[in-house]
Amino acid sequence: MKLQPDRLDVQSILGYGPGWIGLGSNGVAEKIERSIVIGSRGEKFDWNCPQFEQLTAAHFDRLAETRAELVIFGSGSRLRFPPPAFLRGLMAQRIGIETMDTLAACRTYNILAGEGRHVITALLIGPTA
Repeated sequence: MKLQPDRLDVQSILGYGPGWIGLGSNGVAEKIERSIVIGSRGEKFDWNCPQFEQLTAAHFDRLAETRAELVIFGSGSRLRFPPPAFLRGLMAQRIGIETMDTLAACRTYNILAGEGRHVITALLIGPTA
């Protein structure tokens, strides 16, 4: 599916499909085929976790370091919730977290980033995600 925001001044997700997302920033588009974290303030780093089953608390602790207002966790092709113990670092920082499948997380990220919110999305992307 191709997404066309009216005009976003932050990095945005331009499109997505099974195993990929299209990321746009400053007029440059990039196809991403690996798990990644992106944020409305320019944050972008690989999230070294190709499968939901490989997630650890350390993955979510890294998200807490961003000090975002909200984290959107895209759990892959289906909705799966991380164990509550993994979220302690986010809760300690009073950072909200929402879990949804990766494609829904892409849409939600664009809406919230477009509203000027400091939002991070952590997306599980890949053939087994």
